[in-house]
Amino acid sequence: MQYNTRMFRLQTTFILTLAAVAQATPPTIGNCTVLPADNIWNTPIDQLPLDANSATYVATIGAGTTLHADFGAGLYGGGPIGIPFVTVPGTQTRYPATFLYADESDPGPYAVPLNAPIEGGSQSTGDRHAIAVDVDQCILYELYYAFPQTSSWNAGSGAIFNLLSNALRPAGWTSADAAGLPIMPGLVRYDEAASGEIRHAIRLTVPQTRRAYIWPARHYASSLTDPKYPPMGQHFRLKAGFDISSFSAEDQVILRAMKKYGMMIADNGSAWFISGAPDDRWNNTNLGDLRRVVGSDFEAVDVSSLMIDPNSGQARQTSVSVTVSPSTASVQTGYTQAFTAQVQNSSNQTVTWSVNGAPGGNGTVGMIDTTGLYRAPTTVPSSSTVTVTATSEAPPTASGSASVTITAPVAVTVSVTPATASVRIHRTQQFTATVNGSTNKTVTWKVNSIVGGNSTLGTVSSTGLYTAPGSVPSPNTVTVSATSAADPTASANATVTITRR
Repeated sequence: MQYNTRMFRLQTTFILTLAAVAQATPPTIGNCTVLPADNIWNTPIDQLPLDANSATYVATIGAGTTLHADFGAGLYGGGPIGIPFVTVPGTQTRYPATFLYADESDPGPYAVPLNAPIEGGSQSTGDRHAIAVDVDQCILYELYYAFPQTSSWNAGSGAIFNLLSNALRPAGWTSADAAGLPIMPGLVRYDEAASGEIRHAIRLTVPQTRRAYIWPARHYASSLTDPKYPPMGQHFRLKAGFDISSFSAEDQVILRAMKKYGMMIADNGSAWFISGAPDDRWNNTNLGDLRRVVGSDFEAVDVSSLMIDPNSGQARQTSVSVTVSPSTASVQTGYTQAFTAQVQNSSNQTVTWSVNGAPGGNGTVGMIDTTGLYRAPTTVPSSSTVTVTATSEAPPTASGSASVTITAPVAVTVSVTPATASVRIHRTQQFTATVNGSTNKTVTWKVNSIVGGNSTLGTVSSTGLYTAPGSVPSPNTVTVSATSAADPTASANATVTITRR
């Protein structure tokens, strides 16, 4: 965890705000909600548009780098695997604390038991977070680089949050986390996974961030100014088209949350590391299977339309959503695919189309017009899967996406059976065409290159039924052919000999 050398005085009071009614039920702990239902941590982002820098951010963090669940069962290096926390009653003793960064730390006292578990274990030299939740008064206490003393705490910094409030820390101030955000609301908890649903965003670390932060983050921890680095507070989500069906039930719960609520950059650390609370009920093998997810399966999200007040975590709630059909498609280079968008709960059905966050797309990832007609690029891009997004113009902005896999051209071939036939005048012969290399199986039937044939040569229907003419033509052989609608250069023939009897 990194801090700016310039620190500011920390606000020690909390503002209790009334949460607006939200459709989703917020996560809970004890008798407390973990922040209000309409807090940004608890608000779905699956319908929001991509951030304009999505592809750049993913590439910078690592498009091929695997996802890692930084939590689990048992011990690692003598400490619990993950960021632990304890729940305490309102009667818990509150201990004074001294801080290395006192001017950005709530002075306390802190209701964190002196025997509370330390991230990484008692001998850890890492971040050493110590966290407690007062489940009677709904107060969250968090310490960074915490060392228990005889009757007090020494720590790098500390922050206290009212879990019933949307209040953020003052702009530019840190917390026990680099981004100035609370830690516990972003942890994956076993009980949530076991219940079948995680209803909040997940804490995320990446190796390098920019000297910037965006809502709801309050603090940066970098000297880097290149815009290729994401700012603190940047949201990411798992792409809607990512297939989770082969993962374990608990992994699927985590992956669904990453699609619906996303992940939020809270600290500098390892790439695509998501945070959770240690629990001996976790199946470490299943959690390790999440490594099948890689950076290119994620996309950065623009959540700015949800912000009501830059100094509040309250997020604008909306029932407006966008559905894109089809949700997945495979398109050969240079070919097209039509998409449609439907805006739910709004009379305004107007949408704008983009590919990988680029309005209208581009030559690398493919182009899409105002009607939703997508044309794949002429060559397969480095990431063969792109995201086509329809963003509504209905306020507040919502979007829906489809996943498109771009494939190299496959040779289309056609065969006709039978290859030869003898047909008496006025009689019929059924031919069958088989198209390989394309999902479009439609063919055009011809006799001697004439679509549908004629009365002299015989006719052929759209289903391949050939009817011989009323008299034997000269010559007495004709060619029945089937031409692929997907590739007009691909065709096959059958030779038909016409006889009188």
